[in-house]
Amino acid sequence: MKRARSGDEEDPRQNASPAQPQSDGDSSGSGCGLSSADMQHKEDSPGTRREIRSKYRELILSVQKNREDMLSASNNKLTEVLEKANKLFQDVRQPREAALDAQLLVVTTDLGNEKASQLSAEGASFDSVAFTEHLLSYMGLKRLTNGEDGQQNGAAFGYLPQDAWQKVAQRAENCFRAAPSFHYMMGSFHAEPPPPKQRIERQRKAPTKEVKRMMPTQLKKMGDSHQEATEKEVERILGYLKKYYQDDPTSPILYYEFVIDPNSFSRTVENIFHTSFLIRDGLARMHLDSDRLPCIAPVEEGEVEAGGSSIRKQCIVSISPKLWKEIKEAYDIRNPLIQPSNMQPE
Repeated sequence: MKRARSGDEEDPRQNASPAQPQSDGDSSGSGCGLSSADMQHKEDSPGTRREIRSKYRELILSVQKNREDMLSASNNKLTEVLEKANKLFQDVRQPREAALDAQLLVVTTDLGNEKASQLSAEGASFDSVAFTEHLLSYMGLKRLTNGEDGQQNGAAFGYLPQDAWQKVAQRAENCFRAAPSFHYMMGSFHAEPPPPKQRIERQRKAPTKEVKRMMPTQLKKMGDSHQEATEKEVERILGYLKKYYQDDPTSPILYYEFVIDPNSFSRTVENIFHTSFLIRDGLARMHLDSDRLPCIAPVEEGEVEAGGSSIRKQCIVSISPKLWKEIKEAYDIRNPLIQPSNMQPE
């Protein structure tokens, strides 16, 4: 009755399908086929919406009436209902139809949940008779007819072919796939470790006599040259010290006036270095004058032998370019007392 009342409204939807071939004839024309706006208008028409709601109500009512039949394990009506609902949902455009779809989904979900619980309960029980029948049928049981005394007290008898159990074994082999056993292709081997290889020591080549003689000679020459230069410079500075002392023995020679070279900081450092050898070897001595300033004076040969090395003391003298300039200005040093050697540039 509902479809009869909506028959007049269904005519536009039924006439909409032949319009598609007409649009294929002339895809570029705009007057032959239905546009997307027209299709949308027809899908949202009241007649189409009433038809969709009517079909949803019919599906919900069929599920509620056939509930007991659908709960059966061999019944697939629930799947058919879900497929119809999926096709019907493609035309849903309004909230009211979507609410009916949700109601149908709730009903089918409850029914499916109940059916699944029954299936799990039935699966827990094991029917040995049915399993035996299926197994014998798979193995190819040859049943005997009634004339061959195949039935006795209502039981069926027969015989199995020779390869019946091999057929079952091949089917069960797929469920128990194990790795193949290990075997040696060329036989077993001994587990003893291999004997250690003898290590061949290489003989080192002994250095030649020329190399032995050459290197010490070079080092000795370098050491002798530096030592000779230092000794000569120390003797030269000692000569200056004795000369200034002999010119005026009563006037003390200030240490910084003696070693400072106002024209070169590097020569000042060299003078301090070489003068230290005079103090170390006891060829010169240092003392403080009345103003507590360090003075230096040569030591006579008799004083060196009498004093010995036990009374000599050593100290570290440091100097920097800044201190060198301050000493020059404080002592007003204009000319060096130790003249630079000819080997050194001015």
